[in-house]
Amino acid sequence: MKLPLYIAKRYLFARKSHQVINIISAISAIGMAIGTAALILILSVYNGFDKIIEDNISDLDPDILVTPRAGKTFLPQGDAVDWVLSNPEIASVSSVIEDNVLLSYGANQVIARAKGVDEVYEEESALRDHLTEGEFMLRRGDLAYGSFGGGVAQSLGVHPRFVDPVTLYYPDRNAPVSAANPAASLHSGKVLTGSIFSISSTTDNELVIVPIETMRSLLDCGAEISALELRTDGRASRRLISEVAERFGADFLVLDRYRQHPSLYRMMRYEKAAIFLILLFVVIIVAFNIFGSLSMLIIEKREDCLTLEALGASDRLIRRIFLLEGWLTALLGAAAGVVAGVLLALGQQRFGWIKMPGGFLMDAYPVILKAPDVVLTALSVALIGLLISALALGTLRSPADSRSLQG
Repeated sequence: MKLPLYIAKRYLFARKSHQVINIISAISAIGMAIGTAALILILSVYNGFDKIIEDNISDLDPDILVTPRAGKTFLPQGDAVDWVLSNPEIASVSSVIEDNVLLSYGANQVIARAKGVDEVYEEESALRDHLTEGEFMLRRGDLAYGSFGGGVAQSLGVHPRFVDPVTLYYPDRNAPVSAANPAASLHSGKVLTGSIFSISSTTDNELVIVPIETMRSLLDCGAEISALELRTDGRASRRLISEVAERFGADFLVLDRYRQHPSLYRMMRYEKAAIFLILLFVVIIVAFNIFGSLSMLIIEKREDCLTLEALGASDRLIRRIFLLEGWLTALLGAAAGVVAGVLLALGQQRFGWIKMPGGFLMDAYPVILKAPDVVLTALSVALIGLLISALALGTLRSPADSRSLQG
């Protein structure tokens, strides 16, 4: 074992002549441990909430979305479409027509985003897991049904038990607007209320899902669609996404889950980074206790410094002793914090000790422990301890300067 590290360890655990140094050192280690554990726990909670958001979005959005780069619709035909339909890596392909429409029910009206889907979507959609009322069905014989977001349903005043249909309106692109009779320039369609779902506040307040035949009649677009939704058995690989983009060419946009909601995922990353930096700043403030304890330790060990200097120790070696002593205090606290944070996170993940207040979908705070978060936290705290220890030595004169110590 190298001499500086050996002496630093002796200083760390040895009883000091001034009890206040032991107290400040203990406070420093405990503070670093609490800060480290808090970082791991908070990041794990953010991971849990992010996972819930991603799961909710993934139940509605496809793994790969293909849309035209110019215009709203396109014909689903050609070699690229045939290749997608025959590719074994793609579990299902759904045709979608989506546009803003006017919904009317009784005296209530609301603008919503109507999404017309085919039978493949109806059979395989995970939207069933998010229903609050009714049954997810869009077709029953000749009757067309709609699945309404909770906010849209509340604005319209509809419920699956009601028998009156909701009317959808969309402007007729080929008819002139009549000031005397505006309704004559609108296409209309009717759907019964089949179910109500809840995914997120934004989606619930703007989305209604209807049969694709209803949207085709409403938009008068024939066999055209606005998007192809591709779903895989797992997460779509980058290779598959790149191959789909290459097959469809420059006239189409091929979007993965992250590019379908870039602002949402960017906000999630920024929020996690912000809370990490805030808690890291708290750890930095706590770490300044190391500055005080190390300064007093240098003063207390002035006789030892003189002895080491007389034995031939260089100023650099003596400085390394106190640098390592301060760093060991930080590392001890960081190690204890990592162990405590990991155990608490795993305990919350397994047993759900801390419950969520109010009527949320989950009973306890969601926690997902990730190894990169633990490693990043441990390295950051260790680096802070090293920098604070170096700063403490940098503001003092040489510990081996006998004249300074004696004066």
